[in-house]
Amino acid sequence: MKYPVLEDAELRGRKVFLRTDLNVPIEDGRIADDTRIRAIIPTITYLLDHGASLIIASHLGRPGGTIHPELSLAPVADRLAELLGKKVSFAPDCIGARVNTLAASLEPGGILLLENLRFHPEEKEDDIDFARKLASNSDIYVNDAFGTIHRSHASLTGVPRVLRGGYIGLLVQKELKVFVEMLSSPARPFSLLIGGAKVSDKIPVIENLLPRLDNLMIGGAMAFTFMKEMGLNIGTSLLERDRLGAARKLFNDAEEQGVDIHLPADIVIAPSAGRPDLAQTVRADAIPDNMAGLDIGPRTVEEFGKIIRKSSTVVWNGPMGVFEIPPFDDGTRGIAMILSEVTGNGTVTVVGGGDSVRAVVEAGLEDKITFVSTGGGASLKLLQGAVLPALVLLGGGKQ
Repeated sequence: MKYPVLEDAELRGRKVFLRTDLNVPIEDGRIADDTRIRAIIPTITYLLDHGASLIIASHLGRPGGTIHPELSLAPVADRLAELLGKKVSFAPDCIGARVNTLAASLEPGGILLLENLRFHPEEKEDDIDFARKLASNSDIYVNDAFGTIHRSHASLTGVPRVLRGGYIGLLVQKELKVFVEMLSSPARPFSLLIGGAKVSDKIPVIENLLPRLDNLMIGGAMAFTFMKEMGLNIGTSLLERDRLGAARKLFNDAEEQGVDIHLPADIVIAPSAGRPDLAQTVRADAIPDNMAGLDIGPRTVEEFGKIIRKSSTVVWNGPMGVFEIPPFDDGTRGIAMILSEVTGNGTVTVVGGGDSVRAVVEAGLEDKITFVSTGGGASLKLLQGAVLPALVLLGGGKQ
């Protein structure tokens, strides 16, 4: 499905409500990582260059519908002004008389950043009256908040209802080009590397991509449900017992469609994630009853690496282990290194998902991957083939 893009918009002299994802980590009042702020600069620049003024909206954290000063977007306004090299006004709220006054005074080229949308419970409730208040000062709606486009919140679905559609920003356009256009007909061989904890989250991704896949590599905690279905002992490893049937069906579907499934050959185990000092590596079929699998082992990294190196397109979603705790991060970091290597040799590599992206960024490899997504939940939904209401409404469609 094609969505309205900025090239289609008449922007000169118009006030644009720009929904962004500025949910950045703030520590002691300072921004710890401004990646998401920098990601929307191209869209802001485009809008300003074409004569628009901007009313920028975002959420930050989970304030639960009440005001939390530590979750104010004020530091973001300062950083945004630094990156743009121009003034960014900051509103003390996202609706109300003061916001209306500040918006009314905006000249073409002016920028107003609203306070945290989630200080109001109506935002997450997709309250239409709240959406009307948000939209009241704007002529045009633009969504460049890829990290939240899978949500049905007032600023994402309500405002485009009120303004009768809108446009996708340049960041969303870039993300959709990868997750919708490119992956609909990927260069083959096409391999999916999937991890994380929940089989239930990832089964729809696998089912959607399976007809185009050549290889499916499964790591992370979700691998143990598949290993259990194969009859292997998994000790005290995480198991989604109610998904064993789904795992069996996936094995059968993959066999019918000629897709090779690869599970871990070795596992890093310990009594628990809290005892990294007792970590050891065993064969995948030799996990003791009193031990839990917490990462893929070096042999698995090597074997997955061989498959990745023979692929023309690789999509990676989900970590290979308990990534937050060394040494259970070795598998995830090893995969990140291999992906950066093959990208340099011409393989198309796509990384989506919070911890997968974090591994790539922390290793300083984001510039050595073809595409690193800015939205974990949104990329997961697109990989599942889901239709996102926030995007459908941009074209004037109904939710």
